[in-house]
Amino acid sequence: MPDTSTHFEIKSLPIVHQGKVRDIYAVGKDHLLIITTDRISAFDVVLPTPIPGKGIVLTSLSNFWFNRTRHIILNHLSEFPLEKVLPDVKERTKAEGRAVMVKKLKPLPIEAIVRGYLIGSGWKDYQKTGAVCGIKLPTGLRQADKLPQPIYTPSTKAAVGDHDENIDFDKTVELIGRARAKQVRDISLRIYQEAAEYARKRGIIIADTKFEFGVDDDDRLFLIDEVLTPDSSRFWPADSYRPGISPPSFDKQYVRDYLEGVGWDKKPPAPALTPDVTAKTAEKYREAQARLMGKES
Repeated sequence: MPDTSTHFEIKSLPIVHQGKVRDIYAVGKDHLLIITTDRISAFDVVLPTPIPGKGIVLTSLSNFWFNRTRHIILNHLSEFPLEKVLPDVKERTKAEGRAVMVKKLKPLPIEAIVRGYLIGSGWKDYQKTGAVCGIKLPTGLRQADKLPQPIYTPSTKAAVGDHDENIDFDKTVELIGRARAKQVRDISLRIYQEAAEYARKRGIIIADTKFEFGVDDDDRLFLIDEVLTPDSSRFWPADSYRPGISPPSFDKQYVRDYLEGVGWDKKPPAPALTPDVTAKTAEKYREAQARLMGKES
């Protein structure tokens, strides 16, 4: 089992942000060092129990997908070597496998969510309204049914502790302009469709996912943050999928289900995970990585 790492002290660089999972450090004016920890959040609350090796899996998978989507869109990864950024051997050794150097960009104020299946908040929305985020769907769909075609359902980006808010396409036009909103929508759908086809051949259904984007000083669009990981997506095993139920998953839905089962009110502080739930979650993350990449870290 990999070591568990939840906090880092990179004394050689100024920290600019500590998110629910990632610690971000400034490297000069134009770059950032992002370290993905083993922290895990659910319902927008960071849990007290980390998932061993999770940060390594997320970093590895994101880098894999960044490379596979280069023909679609630029991404934030930089070739700035880690050895130059962290010359201290102790700092670098702890961060290796979890750290990436990226270009410093201006994030767009939306999350680009693509849904291929009817699950989660989309299923709840459909039950109430017959639509998902205002997009009308055929009647008679069941939980976890595959949608006639993937749909784009963006949301706002909430601060830590707050909840994202679903918005419609017209609202994204207000926030980022029509041309940019259309570009983000079209690229998001293309990435999802290509990734879903790739994953399906490897026994994984990507039910839904979210992407984040940023722009540089020349207003060029970049894919940023993380891409198609168990934290940002719902991964289902294709061999046990059937509509009508919430399928088993390779993502943190397993943790959400546990937390709802113990009656947590989804307000801080969150309850600790049991050793069994922690170990099984780590195992699910590693299996997703192994299926998609053909290896384990």
